[in-house]
Amino acid sequence: MGSNVYGILTMVMIAEFVFGNMSNGFIVLINCIDWVRKGTLSSIGWILLFLAISRMVLIWEMLITWIKYMKYSFSFVTGTELRGIMFTWVISNHFSLWLATILSIFYLLKIASFSKPVFLYLKWREKKVLLTVLLGNLIFLMLNILEINKHIEHWMYQYERNITWSSRVSDFAGFSNLVLLEMIVFSVTPFTVALVSFILLIFSLWKHLQKMHLNSRGERDPSTKAHVNALRIMVSFLLLYATYFISFFLSLIPMAHKTGLGLMFSITVGLFYPSSHSFILILGHSNLRQASLWVMTYLKCGQKH
Repeated sequence: MGSNVYGILTMVMIAEFVFGNMSNGFIVLINCIDWVRKGTLSSIGWILLFLAISRMVLIWEMLITWIKYMKYSFSFVTGTELRGIMFTWVISNHFSLWLATILSIFYLLKIASFSKPVFLYLKWREKKVLLTVLLGNLIFLMLNILEINKHIEHWMYQYERNITWSSRVSDFAGFSNLVLLEMIVFSVTPFTVALVSFILLIFSLWKHLQKMHLNSRGERDPSTKAHVNALRIMVSFLLLYATYFISFFLSLIPMAHKTGLGLMFSITVGLFYPSSHSFILILGHSNLRQASLWVMTYLKCGQKH
């Protein structure tokens, strides 16, 4: 039974890995082509480019982490190697979440319609707001790295004192739980900001539909479509990131460290977020969607010939 589950999870993980690299790689390719052709990118182009890159790094890092765990169970890694693995994960996870949050703020400022002076000012200074959030989140990143480094230092000290396999595995399980809790704590702020942006955009759509109803006009005007499209992308991000959160909590279960199957299941759940949300981004943005349709048409024509 265990071998069957292991085989299924392996196939799912490989599918997520391939699909995630293809969808994120496609976003990177299209935006790089636009960058070369036009000499610059729009605000959303830059956000999508770096978001896709961070997710590709995150996907590769999760796969490498799993391979390392299967081979060594992390009980015989050096301090430098452990720092490399942990810091890569922290940085890629940080930008994957914060850039998606910045994308949510971008949708809110671009599409929402509020008459409050504060909102109008932020809307007018859209690029500076996005840049401020981007630079401000680097403070969270530095604090996160410093905290993770403290945990690594403590674990390496314990590692050198314990010479038995069981004690090292037990110590690493405790270390992993501390790191995961740290990641959860530092993920709360950007997730909350994205959630607030989502709620405000819903409120903006509700006000817009009320206005349209009073004016006896159709509901499928460009503004409504823009609201609905942005909400689809934002709700998919929130739901998929929630599954990523769940993978963190699954990894905190002691049984996950005792059996490779438990940890593999949590990684499989975690991979679903960076692998699938980028596909939704492709469908939600006209230039990416048109490029994907062109590629599909080209491939179909190639098969016929």
